[in-house]
Amino acid sequence: MAAEQEQSYFEEGALVAVLTTQPLDRTLDYRAPAGGCFLGAFVEVPLGPRKVIGVVWGAGQGGFDLKKARAISRVLDVPPMGRDMRDFLVKVADYTITPMPAMLRLATRAPGLGDPPSMRKIYRLGEGVPDRETDARRRVVETLREYGGLAFTLGELAEMAGVSTSVIKGLVKQGVVREEASPRDLPYPTLRPDFGGVDLSEDQARAADALRQGVASGRYGTTLLKGVTGSGKTEVYLEAVAECLRKGRQALVLLPEIALTAEFLDRVETRFGARPAEWHSGVTLTERRRCWRMVAENGAQLVVGARSALYLPFRDLGLIVVDEEHDTSYKQEDGVLYSARDMAVLRATYCSAQVILASATPSLESWANAQAGKYRRLDLAARFGASELPEMRAIDMRAEKLPGARWISEALKAQVRARIEKGEQSLLFLNRRGYAPVTICRACGHQIACDNCDARMVEHRFLKRLMCHQCGETKPVPEACPKCEVEGRLAPVGPGVERLAEETAEAFPEARVAVLSSDLFASARALKAQIGLIAEGGADIIIGTQLVAKGHNFPLLTLVGVIDADLGLQGSDLRAAERTFQLMRQVAGRAGRSERKGLALLQTYQPEHPVIRAILSGDEEGFWQAEAREREAAGVPPYGRLAGIVISSPDVQTAFDLGNQLARQDAPLRQVQAQVFGPAPAPIARIRGRHRVRLLVKAAKGVPIQKALTAWVGQLRVPANTRISIDIDPQSFY
Repeated sequence: MAAEQEQSYFEEGALVAVLTTQPLDRTLDYRAPAGGCFLGAFVEVPLGPRKVIGVVWGAGQGGFDLKKARAISRVLDVPPMGRDMRDFLVKVADYTITPMPAMLRLATRAPGLGDPPSMRKIYRLGEGVPDRETDARRRVVETLREYGGLAFTLGELAEMAGVSTSVIKGLVKQGVVREEASPRDLPYPTLRPDFGGVDLSEDQARAADALRQGVASGRYGTTLLKGVTGSGKTEVYLEAVAECLRKGRQALVLLPEIALTAEFLDRVETRFGARPAEWHSGVTLTERRRCWRMVAENGAQLVVGARSALYLPFRDLGLIVVDEEHDTSYKQEDGVLYSARDMAVLRATYCSAQVILASATPSLESWANAQAGKYRRLDLAARFGASELPEMRAIDMRAEKLPGARWISEALKAQVRARIEKGEQSLLFLNRRGYAPVTICRACGHQIACDNCDARMVEHRFLKRLMCHQCGETKPVPEACPKCEVEGRLAPVGPGVERLAEETAEAFPEARVAVLSSDLFASARALKAQIGLIAEGGADIIIGTQLVAKGHNFPLLTLVGVIDADLGLQGSDLRAAERTFQLMRQVAGRAGRSERKGLALLQTYQPEHPVIRAILSGDEEGFWQAEAREREAAGVPPYGRLAGIVISSPDVQTAFDLGNQLARQDAPLRQVQAQVFGPAPAPIARIRGRHRVRLLVKAAKGVPIQKALTAWVGQLRVPANTRISIDIDPQSFY
């Protein structure tokens, strides 16, 4: 960094270009402040009557009366953004067709970066007692207790407790809540790479050695670490983290689900003697600011986080681990549309880091890259220790005589009873939140839909509400049909996990039933607590959505029953077979992870379906090869390129007119032999009151379609209130 700074220093009064986080299409010219500034410096600059955060991006452009140039207000007390990070942001912006200010916002998502510690106030639980109890005051105290003494900003605590700031200030006066000056952010405890190593199997030791060598090389490289569920992939890649720490470089581990972090942090502490930095939405703003600053100052050796942790300002990033790399949550579906898995590989190329993509069921993209020799592949073929892979069987539902509104077969019930008698746990899996996906009137046939979206509202009986899973709108379950106004004829159709829990409680009244679904928990910490309780044996039967498929370890769980194995095979998604295969194998892998043998039963009406047969046989390579042949023949990812375009407007005709205009003016795309499909109504044609029209662009694998897409969309004059979204490498097509 020193060499770069020597060549990239701007003297006081020099004209510099500053990239701000404001939605502008260019950098702005300012005068360097007293004392000068470095390239990449984080600064505060005047913009109209406001002061905004920006980064010194290079020399100023000039071309105007330089006497009018305003000066940078001040340089922030944080290290400058490195060359590798600036180049990475530019590349991501070019690849995803995203304005640079939006990219900078991703890289500066830490509150109070410009505030000195003396200006910050934080709030903790005090020892006083309120003079009178109210619901609002009780919520503040419960929030502070739930987070175990962590500090909050005033606004954050008010938002999480659902109260006004005046309620908190009143509790401060009574000593119930303590107001403190925020201390200067401190480095995280030192992690010791040789603190708590474990005995590895021969397979694990071989893989760990290969990963350590990659990290020790100090060069870029990507490795696909493929291991069956329970094979100890985490222990293997933690050895690579240990090597990274020995080299004095920083490491990043990305996880797909916040609920996984608690168990993972415990494992890190056991292995390295201290807890790492955390970065995800469940972390308080005070801790988030500390993490950002310590990463920038090299005061954090290891960060465990969600996909946005990829944009933290690491000083010397030597390793990125993407755990459960196949998981769809690594794709950001709003704002900047990017795949954290793919961008992790890109970031590593700019900082000479190693990437480990870990999964029991890799994405076809990663599998194909390993086949082509772009990625190294390491396999862990056996479970660690005494545990064995579960036996997998299908239950042919065509032979089952289930009564109406019942979904658990007698064959599955018998296996659940056997587990209860042995003191073991069963998991009933259904990838559908809520009580029922449809509420219909038996008098007139009306289905209750969202007022703002073309989507049915899902009944959530535990919450006593109907909810739209597209926009989040909720309303009470009505007594009478909104259309015909007949009372008592509304009926739920189809099962969700809540309805399955109801059926389970009736079938097994003596059993302790726990439901794991993200919308049933007020906070990530409450969800983590429930998962911990289940792992300790606090439930006999677990009812869960795909949340339970993401790496949790329940030692007493020996039976997995998939209620509807056919659910994911419906629809036209090109990845439907891949995702069904991954999900079923991941869910089945929760069974038998200790010394007890596991069994996975798949209820299906299509036992002869190729995907179901592949799941049961365990012939993963055969499945990937067959899937790859189909995709290659169709010229779709990973053997072709796709871009999704969504036009949304409050007026449906405006959206379609714009879509038709685009389809007609496709000359820029034809120049690169790209095809346009559409326009057509999106599968969910209206969300939050906006009508949505989709187009799909398909091109050969090596075609740089970004420039063609920019020129193509740039021909349009987009009306007010109309938005165009471009998704490179779309993962969903709703």
